[in-house]
Amino acid sequence: MEVYKIDITSWTASFRYPNLISGTQPTLEVPPLSTVLGLINAAAGQYLCHTNLQLGYYFGYEGEGEDLETIYQISSKDGRATNNAKSNIIHRKFLFNNFLRIYTSDENIVQYMSAPYFQLLLGRMNDLATIANISAKESLDKTENATKIRGQIIPFRHHLPGQIQALPKYFTNEFPRKNLGTEPYSIIGCRSKTFDTNLTAYKDKLPDGKEVEVYFHELNFT
Repeated sequence: MEVYKIDITSWTASFRYPNLISGTQPTLEVPPLSTVLGLINAAAGQYLCHTNLQLGYYFGYEGEGEDLETIYQISSKDGRATNNAKSNIIHRKFLFNNFLRIYTSDENIVQYMSAPYFQLLLGRMNDLATIANISAKESLDKTENATKIRGQIIPFRHHLPGQIQALPKYFTNEFPRKNLGTEPYSIIGCRSKTFDTNLTAYKDKLPDGKEVEVYFHELNFT
């Protein structure tokens, strides 16, 4: 498969668990598809309706931490926000020194990432991200029964080991936004050991010299 590789880095990242709004806020070890597609939308400066998009990505991080964060809770009346608000302190976990590599054959996505319209974020508004490199189009070798699946999310139907979490693929372009294509995924962190699978994937070498085998998601939003 011939693809471009788009490398994105950030000091911090935080990927929230869906529907978890109270208590300590943990972070997923790998961003959901919706986060990666949101990055592409931010770079494009518009909402994109993808058709027959093949997208792969790898996410790695150096360490984990926990911070205290001030939030403001706004009361509501009859379904509408009021002017009454109170502050609160919560614990939020985050990932440090992060690396995201996006694999795509779509030249439009490459053009968007070459000159992002909006600032890129890996999570919340303070998780600023930077485009580190965009490679020329190159060929990745195909492999059957991949064993080096890590730093990725894989649809649960493949029954791979990892944290199981229902995640949306995308969101609608309306308010309030609605989830699109929510399904369970195996979240396989970058520190995962090798294991046998029945997956077809594509081999790549990361900047640190480690090899990874990348699963490609086929996305179609119509």
